[in-house]
Amino acid sequence: MKPLVIIADDLSGAAESAAGFLLRSSGISLRLGPGAPDGSGVTVFDLHSRRSDPARASRDVRSVLQSSDGSEIVKKIDSLLRGNIAAEVGELSRDGSPVIVAAGLPRQGRTVQDGVVLVDGVALHATDLWRAESKPAPRSIAEALGSSAITSGVSLDDIRSGRLSQVLASISEAGSVAICDVETDSDLELIVAAAQDVRGSRLVGTSALATAVARRRTVQSPVVRPSLRDSRFTLVVVGTADASAGDQVELLRDSGAHHIEVNSAELLAHSVDPLPILNALDRGDVVVSVSGPVVPAESVHLVSALADLIAAVDAGFSHGEYPIDLVLTGGETARSVLDRLRIDTLSPIYEIEHGAVLSVDHTGRYIVTRPGSFGNAHSLFSITKFLARPILVDAPDNPPSDNEVNPMSIESTPLPLIAVTMGDGAGVGPEVIVPALLDAETRKRCRPVVVGDAKRLRLAATVLGIDVDVVAIEEIKDAEFNDGRINVIDLDLLPEDLAWGELSAVAGDAAYQYIRVASELAVRGEVQSICTAPLNKEALHAAGHIYPGHTELLAHLTGTEEVSMMLSTPKLKVIHVTTHIGLLDAVARIEPGLVERTIRRGHEALVRTGNPSPKIGVCGINPHAGENGLFGYGEEEQKIIPAVELLKAEGIDVHGPLPADTAFFLAGRGDYDLIVAMYHDQGHGPVKVLGIEAGVNITVGLPVIRTSVDHGTAFDIAGKGIAEAGSMVEALRQAAELATSTFVSK
Repeated sequence: MKPLVIIADDLSGAAESAAGFLLRSSGISLRLGPGAPDGSGVTVFDLHSRRSDPARASRDVRSVLQSSDGSEIVKKIDSLLRGNIAAEVGELSRDGSPVIVAAGLPRQGRTVQDGVVLVDGVALHATDLWRAESKPAPRSIAEALGSSAITSGVSLDDIRSGRLSQVLASISEAGSVAICDVETDSDLELIVAAAQDVRGSRLVGTSALATAVARRRTVQSPVVRPSLRDSRFTLVVVGTADASAGDQVELLRDSGAHHIEVNSAELLAHSVDPLPILNALDRGDVVVSVSGPVVPAESVHLVSALADLIAAVDAGFSHGEYPIDLVLTGGETARSVLDRLRIDTLSPIYEIEHGAVLSVDHTGRYIVTRPGSFGNAHSLFSITKFLARPILVDAPDNPPSDNEVNPMSIESTPLPLIAVTMGDGAGVGPEVIVPALLDAETRKRCRPVVVGDAKRLRLAATVLGIDVDVVAIEEIKDAEFNDGRINVIDLDLLPEDLAWGELSAVAGDAAYQYIRVASELAVRGEVQSICTAPLNKEALHAAGHIYPGHTELLAHLTGTEEVSMMLSTPKLKVIHVTTHIGLLDAVARIEPGLVERTIRRGHEALVRTGNPSPKIGVCGINPHAGENGLFGYGEEEQKIIPAVELLKAEGIDVHGPLPADTAFFLAGRGDYDLIVAMYHDQGHGPVKVLGIEAGVNITVGLPVIRTSVDHGTAFDIAGKGIAEAGSMVEALRQAAELATSTFVSK
């Protein structure tokens, strides 16, 4: 596979693009400035050209292209179309190379329709997102590319037609730049796949496009050499005019960080004393923001002055073995600060949240960069909380030898916090939660906090004959983890006389609220995983929450477009292409793109848990996998084989389509690490035969970790004290394992 070069125009965007490759390449380098690739599988260049002279921006792109002969090229642009897009994209096509633009960022609500960027459905030029710029926003991508560019639009119908390669080739032959409409991440994946058929093509788009490119590259096993580094205080620098910054700073200040505002006029006059910041860093985290009017024409000088101030703080900081850790929001601010600190190369190691990328420099300093417009009100709080815990990383200067592991590395890492949702209170959820949370192995692995109803948990303990202290708390930080104690964020939604084993809309609504609160905790970073007790779909629907189940509900609450259900037992792991729909609808929904994305999600999940090269078997749809057309109407050839062949070509160890009966037999004896089932019962049946007692349901593709018991509410035995807690214990174990693995980076 060709080495990949990504050319970005600001630091936070460059780091965001690199993040998509963290689990897919053993070599990622982020270079601050033009130059030649350094031999890494993926080299990302930040040219810092967002506000530079167009001629210089063009020259720097040309320099990278000339030194990257034989590499695959991706040009990362701003999702709001700021910067020297015309000059830089023009350089990509100067030698006649086909250029394909896909500028959507669906995860942030930024799509493309008829060549116009929409932000939450509103045309970019009709928003105020360019208020800090010195000129109005372009009315279309074609306008951003400049009057000299010949462009052709590519509609969503063309993208999803199956003939996109031919459409792009035709546009290329005509000498035009293809501007693709984008609505979903799936559209981006289709564009990347089709571009590979257009010889010499160069892709232009946002970090979401870079992530789509990452998904199509062969996964290389990361080298993990754990070493513990003590946590310490962090300096957060808010270098953005985005309206959300104020709320983020306020929450960070309310959590105990020291907030120091510097006046814009004093900053421009270079009259701000760094000493108050240094003194505050002796006592805790510090967040620095700019107050006062910001004139767009002076913004470059303001960023430069802010960078000078932070460099002065850094020079005066002399505590501990490492220099001060930094969280830098806003690409221009981040780059200016690092330039002042003479940092020219970063090694990205982890994405804390979307766009917030943790890197390490040659000294071992942690640096988090994040686009200024990204993140909700909890973003900066979540980032600093993450940095407050010890992080396992590859030590840059003195890595341990292959047989030398710091004995404190795992034991000193705080056990992950897990939100355990109580599920339907009329079912067995409370009865399996109580013994599972008191289990000695559970307490060795994690710190569980129930989101549910304290009265119901006490009643379950009484039914079970267990003496336990169920303590209602208001916030995660109030939890104490002592023997015989269960912490519960008590929503107090269930009546005391709720009957066991009976359908209740009240219990259905409560189950929904438990999930909602747990999702919010996870998204804010207050817990590292969610583990769910079963809910009852009929009760959920009776309460007005019309979702097929936990999987779809969590996808909705976290704003995730597509997820997969994975069932995991000690003998067998199964991921489903379709789940809670009828069999005829399932067959109709299955198509090569969905099969491919499902296999990728399963592959990445296993890589994440420490299996660098999982062997995957893919079931057919028909008996005997169609037996060369004898059964069915060619579904295997049309819907499954194209995806399998594509992934094989990328180096993924995938086999199929296989007869389902044979596939599960072979997986049960250990021939396959993962089986891909086409529909619900094809996967669930074998799992329930081979390991339901320890079966776990894992939702793959969410921005948060979620595991669940692999059984229902069991109304027939609820309240009788005979429910088996083994599946909940296993679900907690795997939630802890997955949460811990996310802190281990290459």
